[in-house]
Amino acid sequence: MVNTALARRSSPVSLRVIFGVLLGLLVLSFTLGTGAPAAHAASDVCVANAETACFNGTIKGVGAGVKLTIDGNGLNVVAETDKDGKWNAAVTTAGVYTITLDEKTLPAGVTLKGDAVQERDITLGFTKGAIFAVDGATGEGADNGQSQEQIAAEGFNWDRLAQQVVSGLRLGLLLALASIGLSLIYGTTGLSSFSHAEQVTLGGLLGYTFANVLGLNIFVTIIIVVILTGATGYIQDAVIWKPLRKKGLSLTQMIIVTIGLALAMQYTFQMFWGAKTIRIIKNNPDTFTIGPVTLTFESIWAMGLSVIVLILVGLFLLKTRTGRATRAVSDNPALAVASGIDVDRIIRLVWVIATALAGLSGVMLGLVLNGINWQTGMQLLLLMFAAVTLGGLGTAFGALVGSLIIGMTVELANFVVPGDFKYATALVLLIVILLVRPQGIFGRKERIG
Repeated sequence: MVNTALARRSSPVSLRVIFGVLLGLLVLSFTLGTGAPAAHAASDVCVANAETACFNGTIKGVGAGVKLTIDGNGLNVVAETDKDGKWNAAVTTAGVYTITLDEKTLPAGVTLKGDAVQERDITLGFTKGAIFAVDGATGEGADNGQSQEQIAAEGFNWDRLAQQVVSGLRLGLLLALASIGLSLIYGTTGLSSFSHAEQVTLGGLLGYTFANVLGLNIFVTIIIVVILTGATGYIQDAVIWKPLRKKGLSLTQMIIVTIGLALAMQYTFQMFWGAKTIRIIKNNPDTFTIGPVTLTFESIWAMGLSVIVLILVGLFLLKTRTGRATRAVSDNPALAVASGIDVDRIIRLVWVIATALAGLSGVMLGLVLNGINWQTGMQLLLLMFAAVTLGGLGTAFGALVGSLIIGMTVELANFVVPGDFKYATALVLLIVILLVRPQGIFGRKERIG
């Protein structure tokens, strides 16, 4: 337990008023979220949730009317491309499906490269793509020089590789927003917060409330969400964590408290927002294609905003007096106290920054995935801990590097393992690296004994 030697001044009245207003906004958003999923408009775009899985893809240059059949597990679903060659289909049972492209529906002069039949294994709550390459279609990318037989034998496709690399970078950046805060909390308090992932869910659900229900501009929504989720960090430390630190609770006891808080938040989300996957923006996402890579515009600016925020966090930690004090507390709390640093104030600030970044990550994930639900944070929790541990516990920059590695590993694993096994590969990589470097990539060796 770390105690500061400096007496803390009471908060100004204006500060209490500000946080009172923020708390009121948070309560209002919970109230508006109640029952909202029932009013959610139906859409032609499949949104994965606990009861649904989605297949999708784009056949470049073929236009509308090309039909595909998804068959398996007692289901037979017919999908059809739109004017941009995009298609998607929903299934309600997990398992292996056969996806067949009807070559008779291809436009005149367009021929299929490779097999018209593919198999995909899918789990409910996830989206999986299927790539069918064609010759003779307007806008079709250049041939990579390999025959379809070579590609099938090697299990490799250059177009797919480019898409997966970009997807891995996107996941890594969004994961880093949440993981950096988790690492800072551990560095300053020694606490591994299992409830931190629920701040990601809270950010996405608040984004839905303000952007979808209230109809606010998405950038205004992001600002409000960051402020509100940051306020929850302030309240958490003031009401829960500081009193527990003062009472001398062990870290093990406090970790159990974070687990209980996580469960309480999950079922609170389910009570107010429902169990279904909800979309932050009502309109179907538009896409942007560069060569073989296709991304939604939301993904592009989400990645750009993530890079900007991560740079600002890095500059804060390196260039500002408060940032240097934060690093000092993380490196050696006892020495920080002796140097006159108000440790309690720094820890409070870390909680605010960490929860605000997690909330921002939740909004970005909701936009990129085109949906969010009460379990989104829980599904990311192990990946967040893997990223923090891989980079080095307590190091913000280690969490960034670890997140990028985990994100890239998860997406590229699709080349060699089916379905959701890709998440297991990230944990396998974590174990292998820790066997070689137990302190993580940027961690420091600790003296034992």
